[in-house]
Amino acid sequence: MPQISATRRNAVLVPPVDTRYQIETPEGIDLNLRPAGLVVRSLAFAIDLGLRGLLLGGLFMLLVWLGRLGMGLAAILLFLVNWWYMVLFEVLNQGRSPGKQLMGLRVVADDGTPVGWSASLLRNLLRFADMLPFGYCLGAISCLQHPGFKRLGDLAAGTLVVYRDMPHPRPRLPAAEPITPPFALTLVEQRALLSLAERQDELSAERVAELAGIAAPALGVTPAMAMARINGIARGLLGPT
Repeated sequence: MPQISATRRNAVLVPPVDTRYQIETPEGIDLNLRPAGLVVRSLAFAIDLGLRGLLLGGLFMLLVWLGRLGMGLAAILLFLVNWWYMVLFEVLNQGRSPGKQLMGLRVVADDGTPVGWSASLLRNLLRFADMLPFGYCLGAISCLQHPGFKRLGDLAAGTLVVYRDMPHPRPRLPAAEPITPPFALTLVEQRALLSLAERQDELSAERVAELAGIAAPALGVTPAMAMARINGIARGLLGPT
């Protein structure tokens, strides 16, 4: 499957089936980002547009009583809200405007780092280009053609709209005394024992006994005691909770 190299830190896009955006950090850690498509981004923008309309409508109703001064202030507020609403939220709220936050999205740089002032300002100033000739036509075409669903502003600013990964809860293990395994475990073996300890409540007793019995000889215990030993080893691997 063809791969397209991004401009920063070995980022890789794998179109068209796998839309994950893979980045290798200088520390050698692989980050997998999920670019957001046109529909969900349009919904987030519609929410932000509605919120801006409500905000401006409420302020205009108050400023109308100030006559010409109020109209001048309204013009200034219209400019500030239209051009700085997105920028302030994206930079000060971890890339999330209210609409993006409700839809589970955020804006990041191409290398996965938080978006900065210059990049956010550029991507939002170029909305006028995305709107040409009408109704975000160019922006929609760009999103549909790019494997990372980038509109023109994103291409110029080097930004990406991605789904926010929710923090994973710490695995729940049965209460057990931590035990040191009788021999060094490989990473695959550690994951297998942890997975069995975490999922044992989801499995039938017979299935748990069957799986634990497979590890019993290697652990030097009887099949009846294998699950208790696995729980202790898993607790030791996971550390205090």
